[in-house]
Amino acid sequence: MEDIDEEGDELLNLSLAIVTNSGGERMKKRKRRENTGDLSSSSYEGCEGKIFRLLQMREQMLKLDHKKKGGRGDHNYCNDNNIYDSVDEDGKGLQLVHMLLITATAVNENNVSSALENLTELYKSVSLCGDSVQRVVAYFADGLAARLLTRKSPFYDVISKEPTHEEEFVAFTALYRVSPYYQFAHFTANQAIIEAFEKEEDKNNRSLHIIDFDVSYGFQWPSLIQSLSEKGSSSSRISLRITGFGRSLDELRETENRLLSFSKGCRNLVFEFQGLLQGSNLINLRKKRNETIAVNLVFHLNSLNNNMKISDSLKSVHLLNPSIVMLVEQEGSRSPRSFLPRFMESLHYFAAMFDSLDDCLPLESVERLSIEKNHLGKEIKSMLNYDHIQEDRKTEKSTETWKARMESHGFEGINLSSKSKIQARLLLKIRTHYCPLQFEGESSNGSSTAAGFRVFERDDGRTISLGWQDRYLLTVSAWHCHCVS
Repeated sequence: MEDIDEEGDELLNLSLAIVTNSGGERMKKRKRRENTGDLSSSSYEGCEGKIFRLLQMREQMLKLDHKKKGGRGDHNYCNDNNIYDSVDEDGKGLQLVHMLLITATAVNENNVSSALENLTELYKSVSLCGDSVQRVVAYFADGLAARLLTRKSPFYDVISKEPTHEEEFVAFTALYRVSPYYQFAHFTANQAIIEAFEKEEDKNNRSLHIIDFDVSYGFQWPSLIQSLSEKGSSSSRISLRITGFGRSLDELRETENRLLSFSKGCRNLVFEFQGLLQGSNLINLRKKRNETIAVNLVFHLNSLNNNMKISDSLKSVHLLNPSIVMLVEQEGSRSPRSFLPRFMESLHYFAAMFDSLDDCLPLESVERLSIEKNHLGKEIKSMLNYDHIQEDRKTEKSTETWKARMESHGFEGINLSSKSKIQARLLLKIRTHYCPLQFEGESSNGSSTAAGFRVFERDDGRTISLGWQDRYLLTVSAWHCHCVS
């Protein structure tokens, strides 16, 4: 990523060089053993003992209910720049990151013995109640352990126990409430959708149809429902239909009930909801004549783990000929690149997310622990353990950007309005806690060091990003079908 500073780059290169060299030596020794037939069942028995020690150390870590020495204390959060500046002054945080990189390399090389030993050492030094580096490394250690053990291992479920539906909902709700992360994406997308609707009011019969490819809990839509209702009147009501794709029928029913209940207080709006399971055919959509169609791809394409699925989704969207397509990309998400580059990108992204939570919630907060364990922690494990690179990915460039991908499927970028950008900045001003809000090119102390949440305008005003310090967290962009004359 271009926002890693030069010092961070040097540290990364140094760490990767060390682990690569040491890994190469281990690989040579292992090949020599294999060639001489020196690979007996005793090695597997040894690994089994190391797994037990790892699990014991992890259990001790989970039982720790105190803050480790050398944590933040009264540290000024606003002076942090990235993961390397978030470590304590004695360098323990940097040591954790370095050991995590060595472990990731061992896992990537399938060097089970070395990886288990390093993970055991990591669990001695991390804490779910420590500073942001200790916490994020703890969850990455779990992700690496799960990747190492695989689903076939009887110990896999110990490491990768999934949160219940209720725990997931509570964690998501807490993050939505305390952090500007999701609200930034939702409010910016909603503003662009409303503006697209208003442009077509002379021909759309005041009807708007939103097709949300991942409706999740429906939290994005109450603010849009209220805004549309305020634009309507008793004599000229606005019709809003939301077709939402969800993971389960129960989730869709909960979302429908939530939105219908909210819409009852909006008398100038006629609201309908159609829930479809993800993967359902788009021919099942109910559409009205001349209605404005808006497609919502908020965090959806990030969740698809191969290029064929992404391409098929974009082709289906193009066939709908929507007036606007809202795309929100999560930085540091699943990438068709090899494991180690993907690991590093994810580490920097989640380090920023964990660090930003210190701006939103106190260290001892139960809500923070819920968010990190049942939402961010789950994402980390999922991101490190999704299916390996698929064969179909070989047909596409692994470095292809979302912009290039959208354009290659017949979409053209739309400039976000000044109102959308002002609203995004206002939201952050309201939602920012300890650190002052920063805009691109600004600094509260006159230096180039960034602090807190930031707003970035990119691609000549076509996209807007939410950042923590110098790290992009998510990017919002608007598109429409490109008309070939």
